[in-house]
Amino acid sequence: MSTHGLTSASWETEDIDVDAYLRRIGVERDAPTLDLLERIHAAHVGAFPFSNVDVLLGQHPGVAPAAIMDKLVRRGRGGYCFEHAQLMAAALADLGYPVIRRLGRVHAPENGRTHLTLHVDVGGTTYLTDPGFGLSITGPLEVADGAERREWAGVFSLHRLQIDGVEHWALRRNGELQHLTDVLRVVPRDVRSAHLTTSTDAVGSTFLRRLVVSRYTDEGHVTITESTRTTRRPGRDTVLERLGPREAVDAVRELDVPLSAEEGKRLHGILAEWEHERAAAADAPGARQ
Repeated sequence: MSTHGLTSASWETEDIDVDAYLRRIGVERDAPTLDLLERIHAAHVGAFPFSNVDVLLGQHPGVAPAAIMDKLVRRGRGGYCFEHAQLMAAALADLGYPVIRRLGRVHAPENGRTHLTLHVDVGGTTYLTDPGFGLSITGPLEVADGAERREWAGVFSLHRLQIDGVEHWALRRNGELQHLTDVLRVVPRDVRSAHLTTSTDAVGSTFLRRLVVSRYTDEGHVTITESTRTTRRPGRDTVLERLGPREAVDAVRELDVPLSAEEGKRLHGILAEWEHERAAAADAPGARQ
């Protein structure tokens, strides 16, 4: 097994056990068709939670493929885009799909390039796969201006833009920008740098200031934050529940993110401290003016 992490020119896909990944998501090997890509994408977002718990606990193992394999496939821990997309990329490449990694900016063009997606070629047509974005597409979306994918969670569409002479692709859900992905070359060090920003930049990273755990379930989609649980189901109104720190920790476990007793205690302490800070800010002089 390699030891040089993501600082080399190699994506180290040999450190991903593709057969173990496919068993974990319940998909058998097959020819690299659009149907198989559809099945892999849907199975992935149903099997692996999106989670920033390890970032909050200060124990993220990094985004080298060997660490991703251990964390997501062997331990079922869940993770975020740099882990999800690299795991899927390794599997797709092993199955015979040409895959290009793309970095993008979440929600606004002014934000950093901290989201990783994939462009996958199937028979000469390029498709976006986006397994690590919480409430996102559950299958491939053709990379074409105005292309749409209609799902129960909304209408996802792609739009081609030119920004400073660089081609970009804007993913929108029901008209709202989700992320803006450029076509500039991505190398392993770019992913490592983006991960370090996301996991260590206390000023610029939302993931150090909020709990975000989500996944698609058999009934729909659930998102847990430090104070809420949002449940979406096809054809039904969205349900928003308030959660206290203890309830939030329990809700994280309910989404199949395993926490040891010690980890649960530490996460509870972080959430309780945030709750105290919010209460103090609300009670501060002038807060209600």
